[in-house]
Amino acid sequence: QVQLVESGGGSVQAGGSLKLSCAASGSIFSSCGMEWYRQAPGKERELVLSISSDGTTSYADSVKGRFTISQDNAKNTLYLQMNSLKTEDTAVYYCAADPYNPYGSPCGAWGQGTLVTVSS
Repeated sequence: QVQLVESGGGSVQAGGSLKLSCAASGSIFSSCGMEWYRQAPGKERELVLSISSDGTTSYADSVKGRFTISQDNAKNTLYLQMNSLKTEDTAVYYCAADPYNPYGSPCGAWGQGTLVTVSS
């Protein structure tokens, strides 16, 4: 079973940048769609960005123009570049793999989360 491990979280002032990484234990990015979710204190988990197996990306309106998702298949690593951070971006960020790839094979994994704190 593939395991995902996030890193790169931390504390930053508003307007700053952070880059999160999500390392996979196996080669899943080439066939599995991937997502970044976040969960702010007292709120439900929300989808922030996604990248499909063909490279198509989708962004929540709240992060468009500020966040970028990318992946390095050779390194089995997914990235989340976050710029112009706002205090409302404070949350635990999770990477996740779609339950199945386009061919019906199981992907399905979640990372443990990494905390991002943005201060004013």
